[in-house]
Amino acid sequence: MSPIRSQGTALITGASSGIGAVYAERLAARGFDLLLVARDEARLQTAAKVLSDKYQVQVEVLKADLTLKDDLLQVEQRLREDSSISLLLNNAGVAANGPLAGADLDQMERMIQLNVVALTRLAGAAATSFSAAERGAIINIASVVALIPERFNATYSATKAYVLSLTQSLQGELKGCGVQVQAVLPGITRTEIWERSGLDATTIPPEMVMEVGEMVDASLSGFDQGELITLPSLPDAADWQALVAARLALGPNLSRSSAAARYK
Repeated sequence: MSPIRSQGTALITGASSGIGAVYAERLAARGFDLLLVARDEARLQTAAKVLSDKYQVQVEVLKADLTLKDDLLQVEQRLREDSSISLLLNNAGVAANGPLAGADLDQMERMIQLNVVALTRLAGAAATSFSAAERGAIINIASVVALIPERFNATYSATKAYVLSLTQSLQGELKGCGVQVQAVLPGITRTEIWERSGLDATTIPPEMVMEVGEMVDASLSGFDQGELITLPSLPDAADWQALVAARLALGPNLSRSSAAARYK
């Protein structure tokens, strides 16, 4: 398996634990220098020392809460100005449990700020810088709930559907610019996100829960294969292609000068 890039810096959000921390280890093993972004500076510093010692790469820590505008703009500025950055992993995100009716709407707004607004600004900054340099990669962590929104919290599912749609559109916009784009749609993965959302992961059937290392390795394999959308749990890729084909088949009839006969 060939490396994503032979050099450059990977900027990873949500890098202090879970998916982000494992990506950091895997990318360091591939020879990337790292810029680790998260709120927990102590955990980042610990990880930075381990990774730099083990893989002999440069690791920088940037403490930032991406729900805060000033912190977000600081990370965005690095993407715009630091020409060494060649990969953005948009991983930072939060989940929520329970229905929208009666939910803490301030909590929902913070989720949208992190899962949607921050991800969009960073992807936009990376797209600008990477396309100008005619190289680079943007990996956005979405979720399978983008495809089955009825199964989970409405707001969280909607944020991940946004990430999927943004990634698909972004690929079209960056076609021919030398920038690779990928959305990863994990199923339930054993990370801290579930405890933080108030969901008891021990109640989930174990055959539905993937270990984070396996999920990241599968996602990087999908990246190496040039996949736009990677579904680590999906046994048959033809099922996803059939869904894409069915969606595209709707195209000619989605905007017409007259309403369908069933509405008349």
